[in-house]
Amino acid sequence: MDTGQMASQIKEHMEIVGSNDQFFAIVDNVEGDAIKITKDAEGRHHYIPMSWVDHVDEHVHLNVPGDQAMQQWTTEEPSS
Repeated sequence: MDTGQMASQIKEHMEIVGSNDQFFAIVDNVEGDAIKITKDAEGRHHYIPMSWVDHVDEHVHLNVPGDQAMQQWTTEEPSS
């Protein structure tokens, strides 16, 4: 399944799970080729690329572990 098809299956407030099967974050929405994550404790959104999505069922499953994703996510909005 390509990223466009997966993006259409990703819904607001879905849980995101790392490749280590541990909860990672909650989806705010999809913006272009990135997933916008709900605000953190400091009130900032983070973004992860759709290329990190392995598959979507009742959760969004990443192909990277959550701790790695947290080290590499960005707070900058993706360019359109």
